[in-house]
Amino acid sequence: MEEIKIVVLDGYTENPGDLSWEGLEALGRLTVYDRTPSKDGNGEILLRAKGAQIVITNKTPLTEATLRALMPELRYIGVLATGYNVVDTACAKELGVPVCNIPTYGTTAVAQFTMALLMELCHHVGAHSDRVRRGAWSDSVDFCFWDYPLIELAGKTMGLIGYGRIGKAVAALAKAFGMRAVFYDTFAQADENAQKVSLDALFAQSDVISLHCPLFAENTGMIDAAAIGNMKPGVMILNTARGPLINEQDLARALGEGRVAGAAVDVLSQEPPSRDNPLLSAPNCLVTPHIAWAPKESRQRLMDIAVDNVRAFLEGRPKNVVNP
Repeated sequence: MEEIKIVVLDGYTENPGDLSWEGLEALGRLTVYDRTPSKDGNGEILLRAKGAQIVITNKTPLTEATLRALMPELRYIGVLATGYNVVDTACAKELGVPVCNIPTYGTTAVAQFTMALLMELCHHVGAHSDRVRRGAWSDSVDFCFWDYPLIELAGKTMGLIGYGRIGKAVAALAKAFGMRAVFYDTFAQADENAQKVSLDALFAQSDVISLHCPLFAENTGMIDAAAIGNMKPGVMILNTARGPLINEQDLARALGEGRVAGAAVDVLSQEPPSRDNPLLSAPNCLVTPHIAWAPKESRQRLMDIAVDNVRAFLEGRPKNVVNP
């Protein structure tokens, strides 16, 4: 029987040491690299992946040139994420190589993190705790103090752009806080937690706008100056989806002008960001380092599904194929 060679190009983010690769090890001869450099082309990628039947990536790009160079051995590409824009899926399809992603692992974690971002915008818990530790409460003449407006969510409207699994989970949490939820999505239908509206209506009605849609060419930069101009003054904007959905310069300007009361993003247009990214210095803007998906429980689900995807492929019944 042919020995299956499996290469993981960038496994550290998924498994920095608190999980096990044993599921993949049981399916073939496994080599795991923590990181694979790609800024200088595909040389290091080819050096590591050449000859492998199964190549698994998270953020290491697999371009057309790379894919063609990995043939004829390459038979399967696994993506350790839901998004798969790092792979030239059209080329992979032409070559007869299925690309399989992990579609459902992070729903609970990302929805929870979305609400954590919103809670921090509403209460600035970390900033107030830091002030207390530095003695501000001890020195206060009053029994309490606050440095930021404190916001109650009950009765406010949450606007969700994208109403897939994560959007629906966020709507349920928003409802638990007493919020009304509306959403814009081409395909999804209304349910007991949220009403479907046009994008213009969502901008006009929402006190909080949260992004939960995939990134496509047509929605790149959809949150720009024009869109913000159609939003309610004092809106709060959350992004746990993809950084390029937001025109960062326009959002930073709106934050500086007070047109947007606050923003919280877990993703940026470039990751890691350049130090001059405008959101890093914008007022009332929280930026976290793409960690909404990353609780251990969520990463274990991702690992389990990745193993199941490979097993299903080897058994002739590939699943979660994004380039059928």
